Amino acid sequence: MDKGLREQVRAASGGYCEYCRVPDRFDRLPFQVDHIVAQKHGGPTEWENLAWSCFDCNLYKGPNIAGIDPASGAVTALFHPRRQSWEEHFLCESGRFVGLTPEGRTTIVVLRINLARRVAFRTELLEEGVYPLS
Repeated sequence: MDKGLREQVRAASGGYCEYCRVPDRFDRLPFQVDHIVAQKHGGPTEWENLAWSCFDCNLYKGPNIAGIDPASGAVTALFHPRRQSWEEHFLCESGRFVGLTPEGRTTIVVLRINLARRVAFRTELLEEGVYPLS
């Protein structure tokens, strides 16, 4: 990937994972550029289809573009950081995410955002005052 495009994606994110909002400067693993719609599904390597992602979110998301909404059981698209507003889909309460929409709930499950170790990490960042509050 072109270095300039990678930097453009990072700059647009403000240095935060566009899914779980962890700041890249505090994560122990390097962040990655995620294809929101995976290349295997025809997603292009263009800014509109790329998101700044922590290792965990990118690992668990993989090529997925949808999952099962735990509330309704319906197949539901994942949150799309370029087309949707984070605040409309998620709420972070003491480090734990709450999905406000089918897309939010589904993204939380597929990306395993509420794994105990991930919640504990965000809670530490909140206590230090370096985790974004929405």
